Amino acid sequence: MFEVVCGHIFFRERMLSFPKVTTFTLTFEILSKCNDMPIKVLLINTNDSNGGAAIACRRLMDALSKEGVDVKMLVLDKVTGDTRITPLVSTFAGRMRRRIAFLGERLQIFLQNRFSRARLFTVSTASLGFDISDHPLVREADVIHLHWVNHGFLSLSGIDRLLRLGKPVVWTMHDLWEATGICHYPGNCRRFTEACGACPLLDSTRPDDLSARVLKHKRRIIPQAQIRFVGCSEWLTGQARQSVLALGNSYHTIPNPIDLNRFAPGSREEARRLLGLPIDKKLILFGAANAADKRKGIDYLTEATLLLANRADEIELVMCGKFKQPADNRFGLKVHEMGFISDPGKMITLYRAADLFVTPSLEDNLPNMIMEAMACGIPCVGFATGGIPEMITHRLNGYLAQYCNAADLAEGIVQVLQMPEAGAEARRFAETHYAPHVVARRYLSVYNDLPEQD
Repeated sequence: MFEVVCGHIFFRERMLSFPKVTTFTLTFEILSKCNDMPIKVLLINTNDSNGGAAIACRRLMDALSKEGVDVKMLVLDKVTGDTRITPLVSTFAGRMRRRIAFLGERLQIFLQNRFSRARLFTVSTASLGFDISDHPLVREADVIHLHWVNHGFLSLSGIDRLLRLGKPVVWTMHDLWEATGICHYPGNCRRFTEACGACPLLDSTRPDDLSARVLKHKRRIIPQAQIRFVGCSEWLTGQARQSVLALGNSYHTIPNPIDLNRFAPGSREEARRLLGLPIDKKLILFGAANAADKRKGIDYLTEATLLLANRADEIELVMCGKFKQPADNRFGLKVHEMGFISDPGKMITLYRAADLFVTPSLEDNLPNMIMEAMACGIPCVGFATGGIPEMITHRLNGYLAQYCNAADLAEGIVQVLQMPEAGAEARRFAETHYAPHVVARRYLSVYNDLPEQD
């Protein structure tokens, strides 16, 4: 069977091109009805559960599957019981190799940082990892769709061999690692637009440091591969386009999907009773997988709550995630610590219990927690940075505070608590932008427009 899209016929093994004068305008909906062999897409991510990229990747798998795509997922570490997901390593020897790759890369960074652990996980080198080019799932796939592949999963050499297979490749960027030498978020550094080197995350002044060497390796691989890069926000895509690695590749922006049937509004009173939270207070929710990460901005949240201390009799703070130490009197509001929550059902209940979600993040792409809160009808407050302004519409479904301004963050919290329609607007925004079928069909458009491979 075949599929006709934009002047090309897609067969199971290869693509043939018609002369440019021939144009076909069949829609995907029509094609899917006459195509009994759906396109095979392989999603590749380091794991299937831990972190925003893993969650987004798994949600995309569900969304594509509902649109008739034969989609599978290959991961280094598997936690869920989903049969569509295959772990790369399952033997003791494989697990040992995985551990060596992870620790070996961290050791390299540790030594470059002069034995400092402060920024040990802010950079990745992909110096060690696996070669999956001969994996059966890779061989049978029509489209290779990369996601977050660091922490000892794919080495740069392994990525090179994968790209040399000649299969169409899509790469969803969950941060900027694909556009830089070694960093996931460059902050104010713009050296990735030239050559990297003198990396501030390595406290380096050398132009030929580790970041420069890794970028040179990437330049031998990425620009020649004709990859379709996808940023989850316009901000991220715009940053990536400025990279020296952008030449020869194309860039698109598609947000992550979310299950709007599951993440949906519910009874606030019932949710609070289930979680043991006060019924008669205004509850502000904050969450972070690692609150110790300075990029998450918890210091600004702390300052904002101190400015709200005069409202402590009506406003309280709910926190979830990993924290180095229990919350203490550094906050100006009473704190309810919920710990790290891995159960999506409990997390949905927590969203429903809140009056608003606050994210003081200093640099972020398209935060899953904002998306989830909005889908549950919860307005959001955050700094106007990264992809956050693409999610929060100021004074409509939330509040965009001035960057690094704790006083304005506190003002936003007060204002949103007085906006009764903000929750409904947040839900409407999620339905319009993050519905699974909307996101899946945008990805199908990218798949169907992939360049011919030699």
